[in-house]
Amino acid sequence: MANTEESDTHFFNSFSLVLGILIVFAIILFAVARVVGADTQGRDVLADPLHVQEVDKNIAPFANEAIAGKDNSALAVPVAAPSAADVPTSGEQAFTKVCSACHALGINGAPKIGDHAAWGPRIAQGKATLYQHAISGKGNMPPRGGTTWPDATIRMAVDYMVSLNK
Repeated sequence: MANTEESDTHFFNSFSLVLGILIVFAIILFAVARVVGADTQGRDVLADPLHVQEVDKNIAPFANEAIAGKDNSALAVPVAAPSAADVPTSGEQAFTKVCSACHALGINGAPKIGDHAAWGPRIAQGKATLYQHAISGKGNMPPRGGTTWPDATIRMAVDYMVSLNK
C-alpha cells in the first residue's frame, strides 16, 4: 500500500512541476506578445489611413457575382492595358507564355499541337476565322486566351500554332 501512495505522490509532484513550467512558459509568451505588439497598443490603428487601406485590401473579395436584373455596374473592374514588357514580341513567346498551357496537352478540349486531325479542319476555315476565335474566344477558351494582349500579338500566336500544325 505504501508503494502506491509513494507512486501517487511522485506522479502529483511531476504533474505539478510540468504544469508550473507550462504556466511560466505561457506568461513569458504573453510578455513577448505584448512587447512585439507594443507599436499598435494604446493608439487608434483605425485612424491610420494606410493601415485601413491595407486592411481593406486584405479583406476584399476575390471576385464578385453579377446578378441578372440588377445594377451590376459597381462590380465592373477596369482592365488596365498591358505594359509593353508583358506583351510577347513573337508568336513563339506568346505560345510559350500562355497558349501552351492548354494547347500542349489538349486541356479543356483545346486542339493539341501536332494533332493534324484536330487542326486540319480549323486551318481549312482560314486564318481570319482562327484569328476571330482566338480574339473573341471559342468553347472553353476565353477571349485572347485570358490575356489583355493586342490583336497583333494574338494573330502572331495563331500564326505560330498554325505553323506547328502544317
